[in-house]
Amino acid sequence: MRELRTARGVSLKDMAAALGVSATYLSALEHGRRGRPSWFMLQRIIGYFNVIWDEAEDLQRLAELSHPRVVIDTAGLDPKATRLANLLAETIAGLDGATLDRLLRDLEDALPGRVLRPPARSG
Repeated sequence: MRELRTARGVSLKDMAAALGVSATYLSALEHGRRGRPSWFMLQRIIGYFNVIWDEAEDLQRLAELSHPRVVIDTAGLDPKATRLANLLAETIAGLDGATLDRLLRDLEDALPGRVLRPPARSG
């Protein structure tokens, strides 16, 4: 959402006013300090940006994945899954952007039906 907003030159305050929410709320969404937005709020955001179908689907998929506190249940899975979940939990705060991009690409390549990439910038 922040990428769309800044690419279109919209201030947080102006967008918040148009959506009828506080700038603090939008900022918290953009920075991952709030849980995923409601379906209704997501539709308002999509309408505000007037995005095309593919971008709207990408925004919806990202919103579904945007909860800032994730719980991973590895019960009954291969022990490697538990190892991976724990290693990620212990180290994610120290990973730089390039490393995160690489890890995301590797996971997305391993899961071809589940693309997690952010929406393409329009305009």
